[in-house]
Amino acid sequence: MNTSPGRRIALIPGDGIGLEVAASARRVLQSLDQRHQLGLVLDEFDWSCERYLSEGALMPADGLKSLQRYDAILLGAVGRPDVPDHVSLWGLLIPIRRAFQQYVNLRPVRSFEGVPGPLAGADSRNIDLVIVRENNEGEYSELGGRFNRDLPEETAVQESVFTRRGITRIADYALALAAGRRRHLTSATKSNGLVHTMPFWDQVVRERAELNPGIDLVEEHIDALAAKLVLRPEAFDVIVASNLFGDVLSDLAAGVTGSIGIAPSANLDPTRQHPSMFEPIHGSAPDIAGKGIANPVGMLWSTVLMLEHLDAAQAATELMAAIEQTLQTPATRTADIGGTATTDQVTDAVLDLVS
Repeated sequence: MNTSPGRRIALIPGDGIGLEVAASARRVLQSLDQRHQLGLVLDEFDWSCERYLSEGALMPADGLKSLQRYDAILLGAVGRPDVPDHVSLWGLLIPIRRAFQQYVNLRPVRSFEGVPGPLAGADSRNIDLVIVRENNEGEYSELGGRFNRDLPEETAVQESVFTRRGITRIADYALALAAGRRRHLTSATKSNGLVHTMPFWDQVVRERAELNPGIDLVEEHIDALAAKLVLRPEAFDVIVASNLFGDVLSDLAAGVTGSIGIAPSANLDPTRQHPSMFEPIHGSAPDIAGKGIANPVGMLWSTVLMLEHLDAAQAATELMAAIEQTLQTPATRTADIGGTATTDQVTDAVLDLVS
C-alpha cells in the first residue's frame, strides 16, 4: 500500500449508473477534503465494459500494478447487457479482490428512518446487522471446466475450494466484529447437503469460536437462514458466510430493508498490505442508466466505509449523519425508496449538510 502522506484513491466509475454515483461520490469527497484537510488525491480510471468492447480488456495488463500505489479503490459498478457477466466479473472485480488479498467482504445492513421497507411493521423493526462474506475462495474458484462442448454429453464441472487458512481468517474477523457489537455470531452452513466443504467450514468456525467464549455462536442452514432473515431480520447481529452464501444473503438482507440501492460493501485486506476496495452492491442497472434517478446512497455509504478505513473518522461520521438525514424526507430520497429526488438532488442535499 502507498505510504506517502495523504490519502490516494483510485476511482473506477465503471458502467451504467456507476458513472452517475461515482460523480456523486467525487463531489462529496471533494467537499469533505476541503472541510477536514484530508489530503485526498483522486485519480479516475476508465476501466469498464465499454473499454472491453473497444480494447478487448476491462483494464490494462499492468492495471493491478497501477492500483497497488493507492490507499483505497472506490468502484461504481461494472456490467452491461452486451458483455457476459462472467467476463465483467473475472475481468476486473475478482482479479482485484484476489491479487490484493481482500478476503473480507463486509456488507452492513440497516433500516433507516423514513425508508419504507417491504415487511409488515417495518417502521418498528430495528434492523442492524453485518454480513461478513469470505471473498477469496469457496464456491467462486477457478477450478473446473467444460468438456465435450456442443455435444449431447457436454459437461460442466465447478469445484469449490475451502482452506483452513481461509476459513480461519474470516471466522476470526467475524468474531472480532461481533465482540464489538452485540456478541452474537451466526454461521451460514449447509452441512446436511454439502458433505465435505460445509462440515469442514463448521468445524473450523467452531474451533475459532471456542477461543472466544464470550461470543454466542449459532449455526443456521442457508435455506432456513434466508427465511429467518425475512421473518425476523432484527434478531441478527453478525453473519459469517462463504463466498456464494454471503453474496446471496447480503442482497436478500438489503432488499428486506427497502432497497438494494442503499447497500454498501467493503472488500478489505485487514493487514493493509494492499489497497482495499469499496463499492455499492446495486450493479450497473442499465435500465435506468443515464436517467439521473440512480440512488447514490449505496455509493456514499461505501464512501463512509472507505473513510473509516482511511482513518478519517470525523469525516465518515459527518457523511453518515448526512445520509441518514436525507433519507428521512421524500424530497431528498430517490424513487426506489419512495422519494421524488434525482441523483443530483440527493447529492446536493448531502453536500449542504457536510459543507
